[in-house]
Amino acid sequence: MPLTGRQTLTQYLIEQRRRFPAASGNFNALILDVAMACKAIARAVGQGALAGVHGAHASEQGDKSINVQGETQQKLDVLANDYFLRINEWGGHLAGMASEELEAPYPIPAAYPKGNYLLVFDPLDGSSNIDVNLTVGSIFSILRAPAKDGDLTEADFLQPGSEQVAAGYALYGPATMLVLSVGDGVAGFTLDKDLGEFMLTHPKMQVPPSTQEFAINASNSRFWEAPVKRFVDECLAGKSGPREKDFNMRWIASMVAEAHRILTRGGVFLYPRDNKDASKPGRLRLLYEANPIGFLIEQAGGRASTGYSPVLKEKPTQLHQRIGLVFGSRHEVERIERYHAEPPVKIEDNPLFSERSLFRV
Repeated sequence: MPLTGRQTLTQYLIEQRRRFPAASGNFNALILDVAMACKAIARAVGQGALAGVHGAHASEQGDKSINVQGETQQKLDVLANDYFLRINEWGGHLAGMASEELEAPYPIPAAYPKGNYLLVFDPLDGSSNIDVNLTVGSIFSILRAPAKDGDLTEADFLQPGSEQVAAGYALYGPATMLVLSVGDGVAGFTLDKDLGEFMLTHPKMQVPPSTQEFAINASNSRFWEAPVKRFVDECLAGKSGPREKDFNMRWIASMVAEAHRILTRGGVFLYPRDNKDASKPGRLRLLYEANPIGFLIEQAGGRASTGYSPVLKEKPTQLHQRIGLVFGSRHEVERIERYHAEPPVKIEDNPLFSERSLFRV
């Protein structure tokens, strides 16, 4: 086998472990199990319609199955969730798991030894893109399990994002990538399908502090809070507006793809709190979407926020808690936080004093 000069994921983890001479190796083994689950999912996604894995998953009653989020489950949602559970339950590294697709935490079966970590994950982010062959991914976070006697409970998982010991995502696109942080920056690995190995291709990923790209679902604009609307309006105004530069807008409807673009070339992503549904203060799940992506972005020099304050400081109150999320290039996220902190700007609803009128305020 010719030498490539690139580190494998295993070699990278061994080097990271050398920073902690007393480490047992269980942490590395857990991440390699997660990587194996991502390889299996990548294979299923890559086969697509040929493997009959497109379309909605049927429940035992024969109709479309609905997950705890109230969302229709795709066949690949269920398959990806099963891969994560089966590949990670047996190794003795975990005390339990939690998934977007499961209402309650998943305890390790009695037949397997239990470990010192918790794994939370979104097995297939962006699954609405599956049937149109666009980029999807998996998101995961690793926490330490509380030292205690007794059965696993939901409360064991309710830790702020700052307590994560590792986080990452797999991206199933033109190439399969694993992007990972173990608390020492962010590294990107590309799957070499011939070798079956993730190879280090993007060391020390960094989010540029400034940007001219933003991503937001503009169809929700009527529900946005005033500071978010102000930020977007200023971006759209371009060079003639207060920002004095042109912006491009992006929206893929896959947070993994959005995060990867930002980690690669900068930008800012907004899925903010709005007034569309009073029962949901945000759209994204705190534990297994916002926290792991926020951890990666902060490790790469960016900023992750609720729009008001750092997201990694938020103490979860529920397993499937939703939250508003803004992340990416630091200067833009700080600007959005500043707009939320400032007194609201009163805008007269009068066409004579609108932006294009005879009179200006």
